[in-house]
Amino acid sequence: MTTQPEISVPSTSTSTTKKPYTIYNITLRLPLRTFTLQKRYSDFTTLHATLTSQAGASPPASLPPKSYFSSTTSSPALAESRRIGLQTYLQTLNSHSDDRWRNTSAWRSFLNLPSTNNSNHPNRHAPLSRTQQQPITDPVVWLDYHRDLKSQLHSARLQLTKRDQATSSQAQHECSAEAKKHLIKASSMITALDSGLKALANDTWGREKLGDGEMRRRRDLVSAAQKEREGLENLGNAMVAKNALDGAIAHATKGDKDKLLLNGGVADDNNHNGGGGGGGSRKPAFAAAKGRVLGKESDRTRALDNQGVLQLQQQLMREQDEDVDVLAAAVARQKQIGMEIQDELVLQKDLLGLLDEDVDRVQGKMDVARKRIGKIS
Repeated sequence: MTTQPEISVPSTSTSTTKKPYTIYNITLRLPLRTFTLQKRYSDFTTLHATLTSQAGASPPASLPPKSYFSSTTSSPALAESRRIGLQTYLQTLNSHSDDRWRNTSAWRSFLNLPSTNNSNHPNRHAPLSRTQQQPITDPVVWLDYHRDLKSQLHSARLQLTKRDQATSSQAQHECSAEAKKHLIKASSMITALDSGLKALANDTWGREKLGDGEMRRRRDLVSAAQKEREGLENLGNAMVAKNALDGAIAHATKGDKDKLLLNGGVADDNNHNGGGGGGGSRKPAFAAAKGRVLGKESDRTRALDNQGVLQLQQQLMREQDEDVDVLAAAVARQKQIGMEIQDELVLQKDLLGLLDEDVDRVQGKMDVARKRIGKIS
């Protein structure tokens, strides 16, 4: 027996079209993921009619009635009442003992559910692809999407690792294509998560705002995921450049390399001897040794020519610059935390000053009262 998804309609929103209408946000929680759908009331009426036609009987629950005298966009109370009614309608169909309505294509299409239990079904991940461009405004759904994002990044890293270990060009190309596909999905999910955080911060969906600490933590999660995605993308591009460089080196003949060394030796000999004498024929090996000392090279540079070494050095410098940027961001963050701590200390100091003044004032009153008691006694 398959596990039924948990269905709820936690909130509503208003469309931004010329003629606004109410959108009902449906949250579905599955064992491995959670996603949100957006439907309007007319979609529910179409679903009800289609279920009746395909199942041969009316569903065990009825839709909330349509109002002809007021609109849900102008009446929050009506929108809330209809939201509760639609949630009850979906939950009743989802939990009813008779599953003939749930087995219809209309029900699966309405909720973007897979038509079979086969994990390789092409539509199994359709909800994620469809909703990932929309802002993720539910705090719990946001965390589920972030886990899916980490899974996409992990899959991209695995594909890049397989590509580096592949021995044929076809296998490398397939792994690169898969890695790029995962990175594209990750980019879209990062956009959706970031937009969701902005919506939560502005409270545009009428939800309770998250705390400042939690919002800061989630922003850091999105920022870290973005940096990881960019790093994987740079890694993929670096491998493409390396393959092109290796191809150029492989096509270079031994005569080309000897000619390059010979030209370098002749030039060096002319610089030292003014172009005269017959010593030029004795200098190529010496000039090549002065140009690049092979005994001091590493495994990464031994197979490269001068242009390849230059490109490798530029790549290392870019990586160092990126590391410095990450370090600078961390230092800036620490500076911001330090400034906030300083502001808090200043505030606490002011409060302690006010407390000292109150203590002095009370002490003065107690001294006056003590003197009066002494006179009375």
